[in-house]
Amino acid sequence: MKQFDTIIFDLGGVLIDWKPEYVYRTIFKTEAEVQWFLHNITTGDWNEEQDAGKSLALATEELVAKFPEQEANIRAFYGRWEEMLGGPIEGTVEVFRELRNSTANKIYALTNWSAETFPIALQKYDFLHWFDGRLVSGEEKTRKPFMDIYEKLIERFSINPQSSIYIDDNKRNLYPAQELGMHIIHFQSPEQLREELKSLAVL
Repeated sequence: MKQFDTIIFDLGGVLIDWKPEYVYRTIFKTEAEVQWFLHNITTGDWNEEQDAGKSLALATEELVAKFPEQEANIRAFYGRWEEMLGGPIEGTVEVFRELRNSTANKIYALTNWSAETFPIALQKYDFLHWFDGRLVSGEEKTRKPFMDIYEKLIERFSINPQSSIYIDDNKRNLYPAQELGMHIIHFQSPEQLREELKSLAVL
């Protein structure tokens, strides 16, 4: 069986529950309105620009200028950002704890996250300090799935992709890791992750 010495976690959707819906369900009356707003105004593509280093203030002002009738709702995105954090995904945190306590594997984080909001998460969640190293897209001015952020991770922490496992809930972000030679796990639940790691003799 292949031997692994490195495990790399995505954060949002794997270890931390983060959903803009938590805020916008308090603003709009129906789920249809919530989803319309998130798919047409504060879109995933828009948010990812900030994940890649764009200023939250600049991004907000540009979007308000484009959709002035939605100003209050747009400002809520980063103004109430902390309310989008639903807390740790406890089952995955437990897997992380077990890996950290019982194996010699190095454990890293590779996350799409604004450099301006990541310090809030660092303050809230102790387990973010357990990693042997972290690469935060907003600090690097790039993001997944661009190949350069995976290459930066490998270079900065002297990672051998062939003996590494990369875990992400977004399929799109798994392909570059696979292309570089990493074993990939498409995260769907803590239970599924545990079983896959057991099958690889990592847990």
